[in-house]
Amino acid sequence: MDAAKRLPPPVRVLNEGGSSPYVLLCEHASRFMPEDCNGLGLGAADLSRHIAWDIGAADVAQSLSQALDAPLVMAGYSRLLIDLNRPVESPTSIPEMSETTPIPGNIGLTADERARRVALYFEPYQAAVHRLLAAREAAGQATTIVGIHSFTPVFKGVARPWRAGILYRKSRGFGHALAEALGGAAQAIAENEPYQIEDDSDYTVPVHGEARGHDAVLVEIRQDLIADPAGAAAWSSRLATALASCADPVPGR
Repeated sequence: MDAAKRLPPPVRVLNEGGSSPYVLLCEHASRFMPEDCNGLGLGAADLSRHIAWDIGAADVAQSLSQALDAPLVMAGYSRLLIDLNRPVESPTSIPEMSETTPIPGNIGLTADERARRVALYFEPYQAAVHRLLAAREAAGQATTIVGIHSFTPVFKGVARPWRAGILYRKSRGFGHALAEALGGAAQAIAENEPYQIEDDSDYTVPVHGEARGHDAVLVEIRQDLIADPAGAAAWSSRLATALASCADPVPGR
């Protein structure tokens, strides 16, 4: 079997016909890097860090998909090749620096190489999300988009006090309801922390959610809480309960 046949697909869609009103997306599910990329000049330790993927997010997302009977779209490759939650014109789409770590293999890329990565990784993932959403819309199936992510406890030397954050923009009612269902500020659940949704730095919420008229949020869980199977299972269960209580989202637009 040649190397090309051993490569994973750029996107996996699990439980495509799930009955849940929720569609789960996991844009940073994988740290996989093709051998011919030579790790983009990074060693194994760096490629295991958060800069390469969202630690624990895939485990949470897959368990949550089963618990809710929800469709799940998962990335097959490391976000260091191209970030699936960034517009392709964003400076962070193919990062030359991630946090404080230079990414040698992303520095000085040609236009052809950028276009190759868009075609190989970005477009297939976004097309799979589009097809899933279009099919649900055609069937008149209610749809709320939930992206599953994780974040580092410390970023550039600054500690982050939250256990999780719910990121939203137009979906204020649903976003706030979900944060409260998870325990709110009393349980260190933040709203629009540690990031905010912006058109130039986000893709999932603005494009797949807001532009199509769907409620959409990103769930950010602190990675040390879900880095092992027990932690991921606990947070999946916690999210399943919270999302079930928000299954009829509060209008937020």
